[in-house]
Amino acid sequence: MAKIHINIGSNQNREANIASAIDYLRLNFTIVKISDIFESPAEGFEGDNFYNMGVNATTKLSVEDVNAVLKNIEKTFGRDRTQPKFSSRLIDLDLVIYDDLVDLNANLPRDDILKYAFVLAPLAQLSGDEIHPLTKQTYQQLWRSFQTDNRFELLQYNIEEILP
Repeated sequence: MAKIHINIGSNQNREANIASAIDYLRLNFTIVKISDIFESPAEGFEGDNFYNMGVNATTKLSVEDVNAVLKNIEKTFGRDRTQPKFSSRLIDLDLVIYDDLVDLNANLPRDDILKYAFVLAPLAQLSGDEIHPLTKQTYQQLWRSFQTDNRFELLQYNIEEILP
């Protein structure tokens, strides 16, 4: 069984879409842990704030099959992949970690871990003591460095405060 981390994001009907996405993920993966919800401004465009969160799960599926499942879930929500990369999202599901696999063609570990607080914060919360396979630092160490070196807006909510 592979341990995976999926990042969930939405800035349209956020609560309902994230709750439904978690339900779909439960149908396809064994969910081990769910992070808090992190609210952040839209990156790269003007838009409503996003809710992002992370999910640690296990699966017997390959990387390709996990990504296919995530794309199918997004399609179920009506995600339009012809839209620009930086635009509003009904739902965004990204495979961030697949075990300790390093596969640059598959973007694993996802390069967004080192770029965006809304990707790193849930990962550090759920897997803080685990080692990033490229930097050889724990996700908690990366998060502390990120907090020191970067300016960002990020609000943290306990999931029970936001989702029913």
